Amino acid sequence: MIDDATVFRLRQEGRSIRAIARELGASKSGVGQILTPKKHPDAYIAVKGRKEIDLVNGVVLVGGDAHYWPGPPSTAHRAFVKFCKRLRPAIVVSNGDALDASSISRHPPIGWDRLPSVKEELEVCQERLGEIAKAAFKAKRFWPLGNHDARFETRLAQVAPEFKDVHGISLSDHFPEWTGCWSLHINDNTVVKHRYKGGIHAPYNNTVMAGRSIIINHLHSQKVTPFSDYNGTRYGVDTGCLADPYAEAFQDYCEDNPRSWRAGFCVLTYRNGSLLMPELVSLWDSNHVQFRGEIIEC
Repeated sequence: MIDDATVFRLRQEGRSIRAIARELGASKSGVGQILTPKKHPDAYIAVKGRKEIDLVNGVVLVGGDAHYWPGPPSTAHRAFVKFCKRLRPAIVVSNGDALDASSISRHPPIGWDRLPSVKEELEVCQERLGEIAKAAFKAKRFWPLGNHDARFETRLAQVAPEFKDVHGISLSDHFPEWTGCWSLHINDNTVVKHRYKGGIHAPYNNTVMAGRSIIINHLHSQKVTPFSDYNGTRYGVDTGCLADPYAEAFQDYCEDNPRSWRAGFCVLTYRNGSLLMPELVSLWDSNHVQFRGEIIEC
């Protein structure tokens, strides 16, 4: 017999259902049944917006900060689509800020340039994410929300709160092929989310503070930082950005400043449930990316 109080306590500590089941020698379904909101309405408070998945052997592709605007796709986006076909990932993650939402930013406009409308941005996002979904075929697809993505519902909540729960008000209503979340937890050893700590040392600080490997891309910097302690080695990763660092979406507010951003994405490989050292796919030129010592046309 599983003790309900123990299950609730472990869940509030941030343990996944898989970890609780393993520790208590129970089945995942048994633990999940105890944690249903009907039985204990506060059971999910500590993990609101979290998705969990197990992957014993396979590949996960993580790319974000696409900031899709109308016009031709970026080289990194084309490469991401190509790698979905090439590596046949089990999971694909669009790790936030697919939508730029420049016209509903809290920041005042700069100059008189015309910004794309929300409708135009939604349409190009649907087209680009549709290309990824088609190329990824049977892969599970997740979309951790980014700060730019959040502008969509934040704006509506501010100006039209009476429309709460009406279909179309939520960003997820427009992307049914993708599972939205704040974070994706893989195998109790990896967290994928849009952002956590800030600054130049964010990947290092992220994995030290999270206690597990953590994959973000909010800073566009693209790097892998290993960290080892008595628990072993884990990784802090910034995947870079799927957008061109000098794309039109960034031109005005960056004021033509140099930016230490790199276009690309990340490949995560799991063997027997453990994460191998993450690998980066990086922009080489306007038609190529580099990966594992190879220059690949896109």
